[in-house]
Amino acid sequence: MFEDPRVTWAETALGGFRDRSILELGPLEAGHSYMLQQAGARRVVAVEANSRALLKCLAVQKVLHLDRVEFLFGEFNQYLEHSSEAFDVVFASGVLYHTVDPLRTLELIAKAAPHVFLWTHYYDRQLIEDQGLQHQFEPALVTGFRGLSVTMAKRPYGQALEWKGFCGGGVDYANWLDRPSLMALLGLVGYSHLSVAFDQPDHPNGPAIAICAEQR
Repeated sequence: MFEDPRVTWAETALGGFRDRSILELGPLEAGHSYMLQQAGARRVVAVEANSRALLKCLAVQKVLHLDRVEFLFGEFNQYLEHSSEAFDVVFASGVLYHTVDPLRTLELIAKAAPHVFLWTHYYDRQLIEDQGLQHQFEPALVTGFRGLSVTMAKRPYGQALEWKGFCGGGVDYANWLDRPSLMALLGLVGYSHLSVAFDQPDHPNGPAIAICAEQR
């Protein structure tokens, strides 16, 4: 994670991180936080809800002198709901598919910054079945959101919550968006220019994609 090509790609796709303020959602072990500071970010605010992960972040911060990174403990959706601070970029790697309400998360991200990087898994019934992962999901449902039909599938965590390495949120399930819904939602909340990379329909944990998006 301290040499992640997704970060390098995002830096190029979003026009660089130098002198920009960045809100990082779910820093996990601070690998991306380190890369963002190394890329010249003026300030990084990193919000982490997992206490074990936060302790690792603080240790990395001390060892690698991350003096332009501020780590906060808590749920990032709550931070987004209550913070009035504006950022240049929201960096959200490996977190959207851990949310109960990804629709609201994307809405809040759009209010926080005109640029966003997402790396996320998404739901695709055929791909999920091809990988033998269908037992992890409940049947997909279609819901309405601001005039848009959105397809999501609930993924209960079950015993995974007890794993020491579990890095999801503090609830016992999440909702995965399907890919068309994800793309449509980004447009709906104001991101009109999208770049896609690291498209992995055969990712072992479920299909995944990296997206950089800008409001124009």
